[in-house]
Amino acid sequence: MSTIPVDPPLEAGAPAFATDRGSRGTGTVTLGIALLGSAAALALVVRRDVARPPFQGLDDRWLSWMGGPHEGFPSVVATLLNWFGGPVGAVVPLALLLFLLVRRRWVSAGFLFLVYMAGNMLVVQGLKHLVDRPRPENPLVRVDHGSFPSGHAASAALLVVIVGALLVPAARRRAWWIGGAVFTLAMMWSRTWLHAHWLSDTAAGAVAGAGAGLVAWWLCAPALAREAGRSAERARVRLRSAEAQSPAH
Repeated sequence: MSTIPVDPPLEAGAPAFATDRGSRGTGTVTLGIALLGSAAALALVVRRDVARPPFQGLDDRWLSWMGGPHEGFPSVVATLLNWFGGPVGAVVPLALLLFLLVRRRWVSAGFLFLVYMAGNMLVVQGLKHLVDRPRPENPLVRVDHGSFPSGHAASAALLVVIVGALLVPAARRRAWWIGGAVFTLAMMWSRTWLHAHWLSDTAAGAVAGAGAGLVAWWLCAPALAREAGRSAERARVRLRSAEAQSPAH
């Protein structure tokens, strides 16, 4: 006789993934751990020789392709992305947080706040202090210490996962992931075009941010599903109330 526990039925209105600890849930956490592990492995490789890691030749070649003149439309795009990844860009997660609070989605709001902060402060800053890699010479924007990993790329990938988990319907997530990947790649390009990071820094940032978001999503899926079920039930109650109060035709 099988000893595999049978999951309870989905709460009404709950997203299918939110309570799925089966193939999709396992695939998600496996991918998340693999991405985080890749970022950690890159960090250890760079830490052995921060000045000349094994892929420094590729980083140098890519940086040479990102030479000037730095003007025109690419400059506008890179500047906007630089702002988005900096303090000005905090308006986006704050606006999302306010939206969730207004909708009384307390669990989702807590998930957004905690995962976004933990991803940036613990994962990204932890890797930065572990490695402390010198940045390319003459960056075109103001930067802090440590080139590895790119905080801008990590924040972009992390925000894509968080929004996909909380606000994008399951039927539309494939399009969202494609658009989010394009956005993250654009952020990676902008950081190297501005000479703020090496190419490997941006790759490590992107996989670290996405990995942190996916693992957190898997961990919090049951709580998010319960909240989705309660929200769906409240919506049904409001609909029945409105139908009861409407004049009969």
